[in-house]
Amino acid sequence: VMTASLPRQTAHPLDPALQLAQSCLDHIRANVQDYTALFVKRCRVGGVLPELQYANVKIRNRKVQNGQLVTPMGVYLKFLKPSAVNGREVIWVEGRNEGNLIAHESGLKGMINVYLDPNGYLAMRGQRRPITDIGIENLAIKLIETGRRDRLYGECQVQFYQNAKIGDVTCTMLEVIHPVRRPHFDFHRARVYFDDNLKMPVRYESWSWPTTAGGEPVLEEEYTYVQVKVNVGLTETDFDISNP
Repeated sequence: VMTASLPRQTAHPLDPALQLAQSCLDHIRANVQDYTALFVKRCRVGGVLPELQYANVKIRNRKVQNGQLVTPMGVYLKFLKPSAVNGREVIWVEGRNEGNLIAHESGLKGMINVYLDPNGYLAMRGQRRPITDIGIENLAIKLIETGRRDRLYGECQVQFYQNAKIGDVTCTMLEVIHPVRRPHFDFHRARVYFDDNLKMPVRYESWSWPTTAGGEPVLEEEYTYVQVKVNVGLTETDFDISNP
């Protein structure tokens, strides 16, 4: 019998974090069809960290069977705050509308639906990530991708904190720190909050390295899903622009 002579990867501090993220992803893919939530976010763009944005979201998860896409991902956002974006509605459905998102402003401007390339200049203005990356499943996928890449290196401090709270939701918080700035690391410090009850990551925060010796880390982005309700039975109507 031939035995593989590949080197075995020795244990890495990130292994328990990868295990947790993978079990969450498996759970989401097996059990979560859709959800609604209040999405709270801000991300530093061009050196500027804006105020928090709040939006009600409806998200339908993509489902694949035997390699075939059976349910395309669907996203609906209605912005609440700040006042500059209040009432804005955005819809994106995977594979529809030639891949474009559809945006609709409130008030008089809202007579028109605007079709935008999710990765284009207008849609990405003030954003770090396109709408196609939104959602809890995509967050779990991104955690695994980043963790696997970081696992190739040392300089990685990993800590778990039980009973971390987001409002009254009990979470397990994972903190990963890369003490030294390296080109292969995306962040200095990241924290992910896993909802213990829903078995899903519901908050992500990341900081870059301090700009001065002994200075504070710089907050780059934070995304939180609160008031998450799972498997509410979203339908095509929820992602249809003709639905008032």
